[in-house]
Amino acid sequence: MSDSASSLQAITDFAEQLALQAGELIRHEREENTLRTDLKQQTELVTHADVMADEFITGAIRERFPNHRILSEETMPDLSQAEELDTPLWIVDPIDGTVNYAYGHPQVAVSIAYAEKGRVQAGVVHAPFPGETFRATRGAGATLNGETINHSGATVPRDSLFATGFPYTKDNLEPLVRRLDAMIHQCRDLRRIGSAALDICWVACGRLDIYYENVSPWDFAAARLIALEAGATAGHFGEVPEGYPADLYGRDILISAPAIWEPVRKILRTASAYD
Repeated sequence: MSDSASSLQAITDFAEQLALQAGELIRHEREENTLRTDLKQQTELVTHADVMADEFITGAIRERFPNHRILSEETMPDLSQAEELDTPLWIVDPIDGTVNYAYGHPQVAVSIAYAEKGRVQAGVVHAPFPGETFRATRGAGATLNGETINHSGATVPRDSLFATGFPYTKDNLEPLVRRLDAMIHQCRDLRRIGSAALDICWVACGRLDIYYENVSPWDFAAARLIALEAGATAGHFGEVPEGYPADLYGRDILISAPAIWEPVRKILRTASAYD
């Protein structure tokens, strides 16, 4: 193993350690303490555990890598961080699936990614309630609880199970409804899981065939690398702005088994009136 590969594996190990510890924190907070919630931007649910886990993860990263930058959902959600490529960047979502968390559902994940020059090099997604840890280091494959995972191998949209999500704000749903209508009619069925990170990891391990949505970097950065390392295809059915790192651009994401990626892209582009 080269020095750089060994270094990335060490970073992935560190990210996994943080994700496991943060997962235990949020599990304990939900099971042992009274849930404390609030709203940010008048619409988006946030819990005290979100902030606690975010501060724990970002504090540990700062202590070990003081010169690295951090993009985190709760404490440092400055998206311009993704455009600055000279310094290594950590992308953190302390609780992906906050509504699930608040309602007692198990589909909740801690997501931690590490990027260099706009490319994600390491990613960990940990689901504390089922006890599942997905991880990947670029070029080294993807695993679930230490076992290698691969995509489903789906070959046609008609026989494919897809997942997507919807924004907290409901003032511009028409394009999303058009896409959903097209996909429902041309695929097997829909699953609405409530965590983008787990949606994508489930594509990586074959529980789903397709995922598409508009999300923020912290929702998908780690899981996207996991899916790629599991052999899935990841890209966008819309256009990525020139100069913006594709690994961190969250609009019009599409991740699927390779054989169906282009047919599904055409379905979504047509429904979006992009063509």
